[in-house]
Formats: sequence, C-alpha cells, structure tokens
Amino acid sequence: MKILGLQKVTLIDYPEKIACTLFIFGCNFRCGFCHNPNLVVEGKDFEEYLQKEIFEFLKSRKKYLEGICITGGEPLLTLKKEFLKKIKELGYLIKIDTNGSFPEKLKEFIGEGLVDFVAMDIKNSQEKYEKTINVKIDLTKIEESIKLISQLKNYEFRTTIIEGLHEIKDVEKISKWLNEVAGKKPEKFVLQGFKKEAKLLDEDFKKIKNTGEEFLNEIKEKIKNYFKEIKVRA
Repeated sequence: MKILGLQKVTLIDYPEKIACTLFIFGCNFRCGFCHNPNLVVEGKDFEEYLQKEIFEFLKSRKKYLEGICITGGEPLLTLKKEFLKKIKELGYLIKIDTNGSFPEKLKEFIGEGLVDFVAMDIKNSQEKYEKTINVKIDLTKIEESIKLISQLKNYEFRTTIIEGLHEIKDVEKISKWLNEVAGKKPEKFVLQGFKKEAKLLDEDFKKIKNTGEEFLNEIKEKIKNYFKEIKVRA
C-alpha cells in the first residue's frame, strides 16, 4: 500500500462532514478521463508516510475533522485493514470511494465496522463498461458490490457523465440495472459532470468539452423515478 497524497481539509468529499482526503496509489481500471492518473507516479513509502505524517496529522486535527475520505486510484486494490483500524481508534468516520471491483474486501471492512460511507462509481451501462474502463471486467463483481452497498445506511452511486461516451439512454440503462441488482430504488445517485484537468490518463479527453449542467439536468429528469434522491455535480 502506498499513499500518494493528503488533502488536509474538504467540505465536499464526505457529504455533510468536515473531512480530509487521502489518495491511495494505483488502480486496476484505465479510464481515460481519470483525474488522478497515478498509475506510474512513485508513491511514498507506506510505513514512513503512515508513521511520520498521516497519523500525526490525524491526531492533531481530532477537534476539527469528523472523517476521512479514502480515494484513489482504487483504494481497495491495496488498502490495509490495520490502517483502517488505527483510524477508527482515533474516532474518525471513514468514507471509501471505490469502483466496486473488490466486493470481498469491501464486505470484510464493512463487516468489521471499519467503513461508515461508501461512494461507488458506476462507469457506464453494462454493454459499455469495458469500453469505458479499458480493461476486462467481471460484472458479477460490480453487481456484488452494488448489492452490498445498497444495504448500507450511508452510500451513493455516481457516474461521471461525458457527452459522446454517455448518452441519455446509457444512464437510463444504468438506472434500471441498479434498481434490478439492488432489488429496490437506491437511496442516492449522483450525476457528475466531466471537467478537463491538467492531468488526464488519456490526453485525447482534453479535446472533449466539459459536461454542462443543462445536460446533467436533462438526464436527471429522465431517471428521476429510479432513485430516492438524485444530485447534480456540475
């Protein structure tokens, strides 16, 4: 496990909480539009960073921060249970951002009370999944995670919308799929607008325009009956 960086405060990564965000090195997906393309960047040594920086910081901010968001890359690729336990011992809430490809690990962490909130990225409709993530994927793993997460008290599913890669009909298919797999209307779905960043895994995505709020709201109207709550993050 290697830690790539720490954002010392965030008001948006952990809904309704003042938190910090920890970035974990590495991902098993190759989404061209990824804002954190840390596949080849050398991460800091886990033990050194853990002992000298992360926990010293967390101990010093106990009066000010409520939780920690652990993101990536894909954090469940390398995230250690012992690391989460030490965070919990300090009294922090833990949110994990995941692509849903490691349901066994997620189940273990949830079962031991080490996770308080999960945000799962749904990359696209089933038929477009591999095209979007650029690797082979066992969709039964994704579905296992959907089932598991939809049983939690605090969670959200979310999709980053890119015009051309995501049509309205694709998001309708995603919505129906989530309802079928969860066996109910999921609590919350977030439509995130694609934004160009200085670093993207595939530079060709810099040629694509940012996704506008108007298009996101158009999608929201089409899928409004599939979820208890839909949020737009333009």
